[in-house]
Amino acid sequence: MKSQDTIVKDLVLIGGGHSHVAVLKMFGMKPMPGVRITVIARDVHTPYSGMLPGYVAGHYDFDDVHIDLRPLSQFAGARLYHDEAIRIDHVNKKVICKNRPPVSYDLLSVNIGSTPRVTGAAELGTPVKPINRFVRRWERLSDRIMENPGPHKIAIVGAGAAGVEILLAIQFRLKNMLKDRGRDSEELEFHLVSKTETIMPQFPASVGQRFERVLKERGVIVHRGREAEQTSAGTLELVGGETLKLDEILWVTAAGAAPWLKESGLAVDEHGFVSVKDTLESTSHPGIFAVGDIADVVNHPRPKAGVFAVRQGKPLAKNLRRVLLGKSPV
Repeated sequence: MKSQDTIVKDLVLIGGGHSHVAVLKMFGMKPMPGVRITVIARDVHTPYSGMLPGYVAGHYDFDDVHIDLRPLSQFAGARLYHDEAIRIDHVNKKVICKNRPPVSYDLLSVNIGSTPRVTGAAELGTPVKPINRFVRRWERLSDRIMENPGPHKIAIVGAGAAGVEILLAIQFRLKNMLKDRGRDSEELEFHLVSKTETIMPQFPASVGQRFERVLKERGVIVHRGREAEQTSAGTLELVGGETLKLDEILWVTAAGAAPWLKESGLAVDEHGFVSVKDTLESTSHPGIFAVGDIADVVNHPRPKAGVFAVRQGKPLAKNLRRVLLGKSPV
């Protein structure tokens, strides 16, 4: 909004995910007089998840795969607070932040991604989600390997398409980095931990079999039918008591939700994801929307993948605009 406009409604966006990027773009192209937009984002660079393997493999640079929220917020006339939301006070309509005073809202949307479910994964491993944190952790992981010659045992937990793709991208990148330094790629030992007997079970069997051959050719050790239970320093404990000794653990598994959403009183599913209607509005709290990984569309369950968050951007922007105009979301 323009500085001279009278503020009538406060629209607050928690998180800078794919859907909120679309909202900012659409409100920038078609502003609403009297509506003040505020973005609360832990990270000011939003990564595009579909390009993540290419970034890891070294095909793209940081700027190629990230959207800078600062110029986008400026385009939308929005305030950008570089902070983290930790609670929603829906009674007083305020977002409680980690490092700044509460932010008042009339209409609220949450697009903050997801986190690992396994005990110790975020603290002692390298979870792929939330993706913005993964980028920094991946850089530190590769630095550790480059700075410490010797054997490195690296495990990827999760044998879906994302897990297999990330493993192959990491292997490709690290081998090239070692080669550039005149070191032997035999330093690296890769493990893939799959809770199912077959990898990529969501695809036709022929696809999984093809990638089984690729993994074998690349010397990847696949642990089939082994579900990760928890991790501690240097070890991965599997259901049934087996323990793997590892140097690096990356998590590409089923995601969980930030606990503060449930603690704020929002209706959530069994994993803590915000339950929303087809309109993307909370089933329990009118005027609060949730999208992307953090949302569970009750009537249309979807995998936790960035493509769905991208698709939700346009209908979210439409419904936010409708509610701000005093209409019902559709």
